Parts: sequence; structure tokens; C-alpha cells
Amino acid sequence: MLKEMNIRIREMRKEDVDAVTALEESCFSMPWKRQDFEDILTNPDRYYLVAESDNAIVGGCMLTMKAGEGDVSNVAVYEEHRGKHIATALMQELLRVGEEKGIRDFTLEVREQNQPAIRLYEHAGFVSEGIRPNFYDKPKDNAVIMWKRA
Repeated sequence: MLKEMNIRIREMRKEDVDAVTALEESCFSMPWKRQDFEDILTNPDRYYLVAESDNAIVGGCMLTMKAGEGDVSNVAVYEEHRGKHIATALMQELLRVGEEKGIRDFTLEVREQNQPAIRLYEHAGFVSEGIRPNFYDKPKDNAVIMWKRA
């Protein structure tokens, strides 16, 4: 828990779906839909964490586990809460949970222009291993493929 800011990291629950959908809509140009987050709740290969402050969702991230690897996605923090180490805390807990579930190698894609996110992932131990040209739309951008390997 980030005590000085009253932030608690926990697994998403059914009652969080509307708030997580709103978070996604505020952070991404091509957000996931409510049904996508509802589906996570019943998918044993997906794990979504939320950061909660004063009973409000302020951030979240997801891990998809497949073939012994973990794919990190949907890392989001409301703009007014950025710079408070919430994403760092989310990533640390997500990686811990993944390792607890037997994941040794983690991957993610991040917009090439999103330098704050790239720094966050590098700080968490990820390294760039390639570029996917024009991976993102709205706006068009390359994806940096990053890995954290055991």
C-alpha cells in the first residue's frame, strides 16, 4: 500500500468494471469496452489489478498468461494521479503475482512516443527487443516491444 497517498493495489472485482472502463476511456485513444473487462473476471489466464484511493479507482493494469509467458497491457493511471508512483506500484504487484503463478518471462508493447511509460518499464527491468512499425492508430505510432526475462 502507498500509505502516504492512501493507495491500495488489489485485484479487480465485478463492481469495479464501470470504473475501470471509464479509466480506460480516459487514458487510451482506442479503449477496451465494458464487455472486455467483464470477460477478464471469468478468464483464468487474465489478471487485472486496480489502484484504489478513497474508494475510487485511479489506475489499473492487466496480465495475460499464455504458454508460460506474461503479457502486460492496459497500464493506465488517471492523468491527475500520474507522477505519484502508482504505475510503479501496479507493475511491481503485477510482476509479483505473475511470478507467483509461475511466469518467468514478461512482455509488453508501448508506444514509441510514450517515453514516461518506457522509463517506467525499464525501471521494472524490461528491455527493448524490437519495433513493430505502425502498430498503433489514433495517432499512428510504432510499438516498442519490451521483455523482462528471468
